[in-house]
Amino acid sequence: MTSAPKVAGARQRVPGDHHERALFDEGFAVVAGIDEVGRGAWAGPASVGVVVFPRDAVPPEGLRDSKELTEERREALYPLVTRWCVGWSVGHAGPDECDRLGMTAALRLAAHRALGGLSSSPHAVLLDGGFDFVTEPAAPDRRALSEPARPEVRTVVRGDSTCVSIAAASIVAKVTRDRMMRGMSSSFPAFDFDRNKGYPSPAHRTALAGFGLTSVHRRSWSYVDDLAFR
Repeated sequence: MTSAPKVAGARQRVPGDHHERALFDEGFAVVAGIDEVGRGAWAGPASVGVVVFPRDAVPPEGLRDSKELTEERREALYPLVTRWCVGWSVGHAGPDECDRLGMTAALRLAAHRALGGLSSSPHAVLLDGGFDFVTEPAAPDRRALSEPARPEVRTVVRGDSTCVSIAAASIVAKVTRDRMMRGMSSSFPAFDFDRNKGYPSPAHRTALAGFGLTSVHRRSWSYVDDLAFR
C-alpha cells in the first residue's frame, strides 16, 4: 500500500549535503544521488531517479524524501529540483522486465537507463538503502576492459531522509512514475491508478478480482496466485 505522508507538524529530518561534500573531498568531481520507486507495486514500472548534485547552489526550500510529502507538494518541488540540479534522469523497467529479470536486476536495468539519460556520467553516486543494485555483478569470464566505466557507488541507509541529492532523486522518480500511472488510469478506469499508482489498495484488489490482470500488471508476484482471472 502506498505510504501516507507524515502528519503536519511532525518533526522531519532535513536532508543535508555531508555525503556529497565528502565525495568531493575524496576527489570525485561529479556526484549524484539515486533512489527508486515502484518496487512494491502490483502494476506499472519500477523506476529509478538520478540527480546530479550542484556544488554551489542552495537546494529548494522544503526538499524532503518524497514519502514525507503530499502529492501536491511533490509536484510543486519537481520543477524547482530540476532547475536546481546539474542534471537529472529517470529510468524505468517495465512490468514484463520485472517479471522476467526479478526485482534486483530490473532495478539495475532502470538505474543504468537513468544514468544513460544524463548528458555526462557521474564519477560517484549515493544510493539510498544498504544494498547496491546499481553495480553489475562480477562474472569470472568477463574482461574488465570490455566493461563501460561505472561510477563509484556508496550506499546510505535512510539516505532519502538525510542526503539531499537522494531526496531530490526520490522526488523526480516519484513524480515521473506517478504521472505515468495517472496517464494509464483512463485506459483501466476500474483499477484507480490515478490514486493508488499501481500499489495495493482496496479498489485495486476489487478490480483484480473482477477483471483479472491488465497488460501493465506484474504477473510473477504472489498476489496473482489467488486470482480467478489471469
